[in-house]
Amino acid sequence: MSRTLYQFHGGVHPEEHKQISTQLPIAVAPVPAQLIVPTRQHIGHPSKPCVSVGEYVRKGQIIAHADSYISVATHAPSSGTVTQIGTHAMPHPSGLVDTVIVIQTDGKDEWCERQPIDYRNLNASALRNRLRDMGIAGLGGAVFPSFIKLNPGVPQKVQTLLLNGGECEPWISCDDMTMRERANGIMAGAEVMRFMLRAENVIIGIEDNKPEAIAAMQQAAAQCTFPVEIAVIPTLYPSGGAKQMIKVITGKEVPSGGRSTDVGVATFNVGTAYAIHRAIHHGEPLISRVVTLTGNIQQPRNFDVLIGTPMNELVQLGQGHPEKVTGHIMGGPMMGIELARIDVPVVKATNCVLVKSDSLFPPAPAAIPCIRCTRCADACPADLQPQELYWFARAKNFDKAQKYNLFDCIECGCCSYVCPSHIPLVQYYRYAKSEIAANLAEHKAADHARDRHETRLARIEREKRERAEKLAQKAAAKPATETAADDPAAAAKKAAIQAAIERAKANQAATQPPNEPT
Repeated sequence: MSRTLYQFHGGVHPEEHKQISTQLPIAVAPVPAQLIVPTRQHIGHPSKPCVSVGEYVRKGQIIAHADSYISVATHAPSSGTVTQIGTHAMPHPSGLVDTVIVIQTDGKDEWCERQPIDYRNLNASALRNRLRDMGIAGLGGAVFPSFIKLNPGVPQKVQTLLLNGGECEPWISCDDMTMRERANGIMAGAEVMRFMLRAENVIIGIEDNKPEAIAAMQQAAAQCTFPVEIAVIPTLYPSGGAKQMIKVITGKEVPSGGRSTDVGVATFNVGTAYAIHRAIHHGEPLISRVVTLTGNIQQPRNFDVLIGTPMNELVQLGQGHPEKVTGHIMGGPMMGIELARIDVPVVKATNCVLVKSDSLFPPAPAAIPCIRCTRCADACPADLQPQELYWFARAKNFDKAQKYNLFDCIECGCCSYVCPSHIPLVQYYRYAKSEIAANLAEHKAADHARDRHETRLARIEREKRERAEKLAQKAAAKPATETAADDPAAAAKKAAIQAAIERAKANQAATQPPNEPT
């Protein structure tokens, strides 16, 4: 019996360009001479380095511990010597720097001790902590620490575990190839996740443009000891978005500002499920991932790449460029980010490195004024009013933008894709979001400073009051008249003073002339 499918609002059909990188199996990228491992590869606080320069580390060894609740550990992707703990440019349009641990590899690729995790005999909290220490974060784009999402909540909030194999973004094929070649591992990870969430249903959503992946996952599902449904959905960008896939498969709408668990669904990328399988059944932390290398290169392909591998070395595996390189994108053309430089490291969020040329990615035409055609509103999968958000962001009317649900925007780029005026709409939304976040942080800092100042004044006033009370209590404890027996020192001092007074009177009387007779 086939599942009833639903439709989300909007969506577009950009040219896919996926088949060019799926002609060859996944290859293992060589270990680079130097690994640049960032401590911030996930949403939340960066991990805290626990190694020192000059220290020898083995593959899989923890080199930075989780430093808060929303954080995961970082591991050495290969064996070698730590040569630097400092800063390096990150894969970001601005080229911003962040803390990294640099490892000079020794070519041995020597593992630390690995032990599978007996997950069925660990309590829920201990099991989640093990996944945190294994560095498991979502590989679908958000890179949220997985151990937090694997908490079913009290009372039970999750009925359905949904593995996302949609991969709707053009050019990217890493999830497609992972499902083709590692389907059994994905199912093994799904079994662990189902156990942790106490989920009743397991569904894997795949777009219908991936027939080989669908067949591999169906074959693996038939061998599972628990029921798994493979839901084949129509190809429509961005059906791989979590909210959109939930809508298509279940018909449920995630509320504005809410999470998928609000409708009883926990969503994870298929690559995350495979990483959990390796962590649980093989004791391997998340130190590599499948990355699509495609675009303006001679041999597009998917590679299993160590985290921290410089992207310029990864690009060299493409065996040259047919045309002049005009830039690089981490991710796809719709939601990816333009890289300011290419010597940045591969991170857990790196699903694709897309090499640009003018023929593949012609320069965008100059933007012209908005004509109010509302094509952006028709295409928006979040059912927003992109043209209104554009005007509010441009006018810096951020309060109004928030009232129009700016933060429900998933930055999919559908609005920019269909805009006849070629306005970079998503850039305006990102700008508005960043300004709002900066204002909130500034207000939070000001509130914190005010609270500290008021707390200090209250402490000073309290200390004054306490001192006054102590003095009053001490004074009340003394008798009204102190006797020599009570205080001999005070009595002696009083007698000395009185004697001095008497001597002064006697001296004065002796110096006065005698009274003459009248």
